[in-house]
Amino acid sequence: MSILHNDWKEVVGSELEQHYYLQLREMLKREYHHQTVFPDMNDIFNALHYTPYHKAKVVILGQDPYHGHGQAHGFSFSVKPGVTVPPSLRNIYKELEADMGCTVPAHGYLLSWAKQGVLLLNTVLTVRAKQAHSHKGLGWENFTDAVIRQLDAREQPLVFILWGRHAQAKRAMVDETKHLVITSPHPSPFSAHKGFFGSKPFSKANEFLKENGQEPIDWQLPLDSEQS
Repeated sequence: MSILHNDWKEVVGSELEQHYYLQLREMLKREYHHQTVFPDMNDIFNALHYTPYHKAKVVILGQDPYHGHGQAHGFSFSVKPGVTVPPSLRNIYKELEADMGCTVPAHGYLLSWAKQGVLLLNTVLTVRAKQAHSHKGLGWENFTDAVIRQLDAREQPLVFILWGRHAQAKRAMVDETKHLVITSPHPSPFSAHKGFFGSKPFSKANEFLKENGQEPIDWQLPLDSEQS
């Protein structure tokens, strides 16, 4: 049985047979057995499960999962219902309100974006508790680079939102004659005031989608996480 449940299975399923991935899988088995690792094993591929390849419209690229207890659930920047909204996401909400006039919810659960075609992808899909970047270099980057390459190869244009230097390192993988790439500093409190605020990524993404005959994203999140 494949761990990928939709059309991603055909698109990147072969990666799961590659030597690097088999090594990664063995390391993860040990990590989950001996360490506290986030997200839950069943949530690792949620970004792909909730946003099929053929339905993706916008890619928001993150780095690695939140490493605090109960936060990560397989989507970049999103946290589970009932979890305090992290500082970077609070800044994303500020820009969302300024850009689109959206009402800021009290939760950080971004599932409604994922269901509309916003692929909330981290470049590394697991992390040890309280150890940021602890699974960097284990092999996840090979897998998520394959995901980005396949998205770039798609005929239908996409929007790639790359916040911060780490995400922008992937810019070279995207054909900008076909897709739109939106870049700015990262929304973290350390850099948001250096150009993230006022960058209008959400309206720019929607304008591009409409220009290319696609439905824009309804960026307004449900005010109650239960409605997502």
